[in-house]
Amino acid sequence: MNWQPLLLTFQLALLTTFILLFISIPLAYWLAYSKSRLKPIIETLVSMPLVLPPTVLGFYFLIAFSPNNAFGNWLKNTLDIQLVFSFSGLVIASILYSLPFMVHPIQSGLAALPSSLKEAAYVMGKSRFTTLWRVLLPNIKPSLLTGIVLAFAHTVGEFGVVLMIGGNIPGETKVAAIAIYDEVEALNYATANFYSAVLFALSFCILLLVYLVNGGYLKRFWK
Repeated sequence: MNWQPLLLTFQLALLTTFILLFISIPLAYWLAYSKSRLKPIIETLVSMPLVLPPTVLGFYFLIAFSPNNAFGNWLKNTLDIQLVFSFSGLVIASILYSLPFMVHPIQSGLAALPSSLKEAAYVMGKSRFTTLWRVLLPNIKPSLLTGIVLAFAHTVGEFGVVLMIGGNIPGETKVAAIAIYDEVEALNYATANFYSAVLFALSFCILLLVYLVNGGYLKRFWK
């Protein structure tokens, strides 16, 4: 059994989730408290992956990152970076595709906090960064956990975007979803079932852990 597609999938999901966490926290903070006129536009752009077909996003990523395009050509000739059919391209595409799954839970958690928490921290002379890091984030741990798990699970289950931007290169861009598709096409149902069962079991365990933690069931159990 070839474990490489599964290992590549988990590597992609972990890296994407880690980067998304640092991007999403300041973005969610701004969306939760900003009164800018640009807020509806930014919220719409962040939420676009929720409604657009993955192949649409993958197609535009493919066009943008292609060396035949001005941006892709600049990356290739100036920075010597090729994002099409590469693991780096998968990471960037996955970050954009899974962005709302990380931003929305954190944004909702921050918006639900009483304004008195933030105001009290400001009165005590705390900076915005210290207030966010030491006061606000510790009070939205369930939202942070939900965002992390959703982003990770969503990245694990990607198909259309990774197929369009990464293709099917073993050891480079052939993640588990692509491997399952290949095995089904080749009528290798046993191998496809193995990959599918691993992803199913992993997704179930992760989501179950989130519900147990957020529902307080683990605390009741240990008591």
